[in-house]
Amino acid sequence: MVLLDELKATLLAYEEPLKDLRDSLDLASKKERIEELERNIEEPGFWDRPEESQHTMKELKSLQDSVKQIEGMFSDHEDLGLLIEMSEEEPDEGTIAEIQEELERFKAEFEELRIQTLLTGEYDKSNAIVTLHAGAGGTESCDWTGMLYRMYSRWAEKKGFSLEVLDYLEGDVAGIKGVTFEVSGENAYGFLRSEKGVHRLVRISPFNAAGKRQTSFSSCDVIPDIEDDIEIDINDDDLRIDTYRSSGAGGQHINKTSSAIRITHLPTGIVVQCQNERSQHQNKDKAMQMLKSKLYLLKQQEQAEKMSDIRGDVKDINFGNQIRSYVMQPYTMVKDHRTNAEISNVNGVMDGNIDPFINAYLGASGK
Repeated sequence: MVLLDELKATLLAYEEPLKDLRDSLDLASKKERIEELERNIEEPGFWDRPEESQHTMKELKSLQDSVKQIEGMFSDHEDLGLLIEMSEEEPDEGTIAEIQEELERFKAEFEELRIQTLLTGEYDKSNAIVTLHAGAGGTESCDWTGMLYRMYSRWAEKKGFSLEVLDYLEGDVAGIKGVTFEVSGENAYGFLRSEKGVHRLVRISPFNAAGKRQTSFSSCDVIPDIEDDIEIDINDDDLRIDTYRSSGAGGQHINKTSSAIRITHLPTGIVVQCQNERSQHQNKDKAMQMLKSKLYLLKQQEQAEKMSDIRGDVKDINFGNQIRSYVMQPYTMVKDHRTNAEISNVNGVMDGNIDPFINAYLGASGK
C-alpha cells in the first residue's frame, strides 16, 4: 500500500500543472480555429483552390492532433485516478504494476507537451529544411552522413511527420555526400533547430581492413521553410545560377535533363540547391525560397551578435561547433556537448530516439 500511496501522490501532483499546460497551449483557441477551418472547407469552390485547400487541411490536421493529445492527457489522468481507487479497495500486484507503467508513460507525454510550450520562436511551428554534408574523410564520412539521414528519417516517422528529399548526392563508394530534405509537421523547425552543428562518430571502421577506430564528421544545417514572402533584397548580379542533372533515386527526369538548380549567393558564399521538383522553374523557386530563409536567419544572427557585444556577453555560435558525439567503440555512448545529456543505447538513438537531446536543449535554452 505504501507504493500505491506514492503513485497516488505523484498523480495528484500533476493535476494543477496539467491545467496550466492546457492554458499555455491555448486549447480553447485551437478548438475555435478548428471550427472556423471546418466552415471554410464546407464553402462552395473550396477544393477549386488546390494550394489554399492543401494549406487549410494541413493546418486543420495539425490542430486536431494537438487537441486530441491534450484532451487525451486529461482522460489518461482521470483513468489512472480510477485505477488507483480500484486498487485501494482491492489491492492487486498486477494492477499496481500496470499503474506504474501507465504513470511513466503519462509523465513522458506530459514532458513532451511541456516542451511544446517552449516553442514560441517566430518560425518554430514551420516545416524544417535540413541539409547534411559529409566532412573530411571520404567514404567514412559519407557512410556517417547516410546513417544520420536514416536517423532523422526514423525520427520524423515516429513523430508522424512527412519527409521529402529536395537534393541528393550519393557517395562514390557508400553513403551520402550531401542531402537536403524537408520535414513537414507542427513544430518541425522548433524541434530540429537544435540539431544544427557538427556531429561526430567514433567507431571501428567497416571500410578499414585493419579494424582500426575511425572518427568521422558530418555537418547539419537547419532552416525554417518560410512560406510567406520575406523582405530580403537580393541583387540578381550577386547570384550565380547553375543547372545540373538530377541524381538519386526516383523521378522520370532523373539523369535525363538538367532540371536541377544550384544558386550561389556570391557576397555570403551561401549555396542552395534543389532537384526534386518536376521542372527547372519549380526547382529554382524552391531554391530561391531556401536562399531567402538562409539570408534572413543570417541577418537575425548578425543582429544577435551585435546585441551580445553591447551586453558584453559574446558567445561562440559558429556553425562549425561540434554539438554531439556518437561513440560505438570501445564503449557505447551518445553525448550532447551543449547540455551534457547522455544516452548509452547508441542503436536506439540511430533508430530515431533523439527526443531526449532535443528536449534537453530546449529546456536548457528556455525556448
